[in-house]
Amino acid sequence: MSKLQNKVAIVTGASKGIGAAIAQALAAEGASVVVNYASSKDGADTVVDRIAAAGGQAIAVRGDVSKQADAQAIVDAAIERFGRLDVLVNNSGVYGFAPLEEITEDDFRRQFDINVLGLLLTTQAAAKHMGEGASIINIGSVVTRIVPPGSAVYSGTKGAVDAITGVLAQELGPRRIRVNALNPGMIVTEGTQAAGIVGSDMEADVVAHTPLGRVGQPDDIASIAVFLASNDSYWLTGEQLFAGGGIR
Repeated sequence: MSKLQNKVAIVTGASKGIGAAIAQALAAEGASVVVNYASSKDGADTVVDRIAAAGGQAIAVRGDVSKQADAQAIVDAAIERFGRLDVLVNNSGVYGFAPLEEITEDDFRRQFDINVLGLLLTTQAAAKHMGEGASIINIGSVVTRIVPPGSAVYSGTKGAVDAITGVLAQELGPRRIRVNALNPGMIVTEGTQAAGIVGSDMEADVVAHTPLGRVGQPDDIASIAVFLASNDSYWLTGEQLFAGGGIR
């Protein structure tokens, strides 16, 4: 039997990149998936179509996770369509890099609103419907380990994700709901390509400091998300799993 048969999952920010790969991987293991997107309906519809073509079930649901009403609506859509909720992947996130002297209030608020407040609001709405055996997966980043220059705001948001993961593991543990952080290194996505990171000196430096000798692909993260969503990880909660090819 598939690892996630009869389970229902929400993946936020799933219209492309890591989120899309996770949504497809969860569906391949039997989960019915809510593919959340903020702006790219075409991307989300493509992910849903791929899941359907492979024999799975999925729906695309628009919503800005940093808005409480939207976060609630995403969860409501899962319950209305599939009747339950077992897995939440808090993947929605934005990033920006700037030295200390160039940090702005707007950029700070944008990153913290989506990366931190969005995670809290979506989890708040989802947890009401989750029970024993459920899994919450918060997508963090290895930046909290390697703290690169120019990443004060982004690293701050992901440090918050790590801390919140530990707190929620304590709060939800009595209900047998697991909460873990999955922290990728550099991943080749539409975002990193558009930002000019792929093929840059930054990528070369990352590879030079990565024991496995390459940057990651979305599927490298998706397979770990399946593990965390499934009963294979039933004795893990409050953990931070770094997935960066060994980068330190």
